[in-house]
Amino acid sequence: MEAVRVLSGVNTPCNSFPNSVRAKFSNGRVSRQVGFAPLWRLRRRRRNVGLCLRLTGSVLGEGDESGVGLGGSSRDRDDDGVDRIQIQTQTTQSSGVDQKKKKKKKKQQLEKGLILGTERDGSGSVIGFHLIPPSGEIELSDSHEDAVIDEVRETEDIGGEETPQTRATYNVVFVTAEAAPYSKTGGLGDVCGSLPIVLASRGHRVMVVSPRYLNGSTADKNFAGAVDAGSCIKVHCFGGVQDVAFFHEYREGVDWVFVDHPAYHRPGNPYGDIYGAFGDNQFRFTLLCHAACEAPLVLPLGGFTYGEKCLFLVNDWHAGLVPVLLAAKYRPYGVYKDARSILVIHNLAHQSVINSEASKPGKSGEMVHLVTESLGVEPAATYKNLGLPSEWYGALGWVFPTWARTHALDTGEAVNILKGAVVTADRILTVSQGYSWEITTVEGGYGLQELLSSRKSVLNGITNGIDDVDWDPSSDRHIAVHYSAEDLSGKVQCKIALQKELGLSARPDCPLIGFVGRLDYQKGIDLIQQAIPEILQDDVQFLKSSSMFQVMLGSGDPQYEDWMRATESAYKEKFRGWVGFNVPISHRITAGCDILLMPSRFEPCGLNQLYAMRYGTVPVVHGTGGLRDTVENFNPYAREGHGEGTGWTFSPLSKDVMLSALRVAIRTFREHKSSWKGLIKRGMQKDFTWETAAIQYEQVFEWAFVDPPYVS
Repeated sequence: MEAVRVLSGVNTPCNSFPNSVRAKFSNGRVSRQVGFAPLWRLRRRRRNVGLCLRLTGSVLGEGDESGVGLGGSSRDRDDDGVDRIQIQTQTTQSSGVDQKKKKKKKKQQLEKGLILGTERDGSGSVIGFHLIPPSGEIELSDSHEDAVIDEVRETEDIGGEETPQTRATYNVVFVTAEAAPYSKTGGLGDVCGSLPIVLASRGHRVMVVSPRYLNGSTADKNFAGAVDAGSCIKVHCFGGVQDVAFFHEYREGVDWVFVDHPAYHRPGNPYGDIYGAFGDNQFRFTLLCHAACEAPLVLPLGGFTYGEKCLFLVNDWHAGLVPVLLAAKYRPYGVYKDARSILVIHNLAHQSVINSEASKPGKSGEMVHLVTESLGVEPAATYKNLGLPSEWYGALGWVFPTWARTHALDTGEAVNILKGAVVTADRILTVSQGYSWEITTVEGGYGLQELLSSRKSVLNGITNGIDDVDWDPSSDRHIAVHYSAEDLSGKVQCKIALQKELGLSARPDCPLIGFVGRLDYQKGIDLIQQAIPEILQDDVQFLKSSSMFQVMLGSGDPQYEDWMRATESAYKEKFRGWVGFNVPISHRITAGCDILLMPSRFEPCGLNQLYAMRYGTVPVVHGTGGLRDTVENFNPYAREGHGEGTGWTFSPLSKDVMLSALRVAIRTFREHKSSWKGLIKRGMQKDFTWETAAIQYEQVFEWAFVDPPYVS
């Protein structure tokens, strides 16, 4: 066996892990450990290959604390293949008879030493260590010796299960184009309106930086609680100097900071109006990024600034300039040298703009997926407007493929802000594990797949959570009758109430199918359009907002809105459509339907299937992205015939395969009531709360601080 000797108070240099492990040993028990926390369940890969461990410790005497050296070590391998290092403690006491007796007594008690067990992944790589005293008991005590990395504590609840507690506290700065309830157009607003509150409740100091949109509508009252922070900065960009102010509201433990500038004061939503995307979106969100970098330094919120040691969570291309600014504008001058940035990709498709023809189906029937919602890609000549040093152009430089160029003389050269964020961010997250893989493929990468593949070691996916207070069938103020997994009687009453509200026959035995979402190509609305005649041949109802009866709720492409109205006219007893998004109606459809249909071509996360399962509505979804991650395919033969699964996933994406899955679901609803009830209950018992997601975010926060920040 190989002897290892670790001296007290001596720290072995380690570039890979700047936070040392500090342990205190008392009577053979670990009484405190700081740093090098047990890793999250996902396998961890890092750019730096080496692995180092630093230990300092002390053996506590009876009533006093003594210095300690960790000596006499030996290494062995157990039968199970786990490496163990036997560390025997030796005390370094002052002279005296009593001290010698204590030393002898302690040495006898700890003669067996402490076990340092290594934890390995599937490839055999060491990913963690466990300090195990001879008794096998580990005791962790409260400690706040590190300003950023606190101790790891795991406690047991009444049921005996381990409940992970906050093991690290950070100054977290969200940068986002929207945050509910202040501004929202989709899932991005939900995430940035909910996750910060949960992180704050877990002990982090959290700031959310977003524009102060004023459009002259009733939505302006959302900012009524925000007051002028009394701080104004000057942003040098777009060939001039822009005066930017900050407004602030402290709510639910979070500092909500709103960037104020005339560019955010206009009719429309955050990105455009009835005429399309705003032509100056690059300018508007460049201002946001510059202001977000200054806010932690200049705003004394609660009497103290956030300071330089921040963790920036930048969301989509709108905030993508933040990690570039940190690396190019601040770190060269010693500012934000200890800060980190994490890019959160909610939808990779929202990065580009080219001519309108490129967003329509081609001759082969395939869709060219460069969308026209946002202006994240602009001509190369606009680089000088971003307020970056000229030598940083390479980080944002982008060349469109030949087929996507507007004319024969177009060189395709552009700047892509999201590409710059992918290059310079310390870590990258997507909103589901499945989507984190999809964006590295040709089909899902939108031109960035090779770059994202090169950063796989820092790429992870975390499924979004849902607001389990707002979306709770036992207390939802929007639905007719409350119910729960223990008492499902109210769900049938919600179905009958919905049928009556929409003018359909009140038939509890008739499958009611729903669709809620945008009426566009991504959501698979064209497949539903093709399949509706065959679907409605059966005794069903369909709701499209969306119903089977079919109900559809949604808004989007005018051609699909017109088709929805025509279908309702042709199938008056079976089909209902609702054009436009309505929150109360979406809750009632989710509660009242039996089946939710989601044939999305791609879905980074998807929230409607999570809402559906929470309300006992069984999802039938295309197996892509977050849909595949969250919907477990039904298997009636598992668990000795009791069944498992929460819905149906189908693949490949086609009308016939979708209809096949839908017909199996309808048949199960009609002929196998016990199986259907099991599907409902298993879905309602799933945990998709933000608390679960926040724990996983915290692990990625820790990983972000393991390696040095991006500098060049």
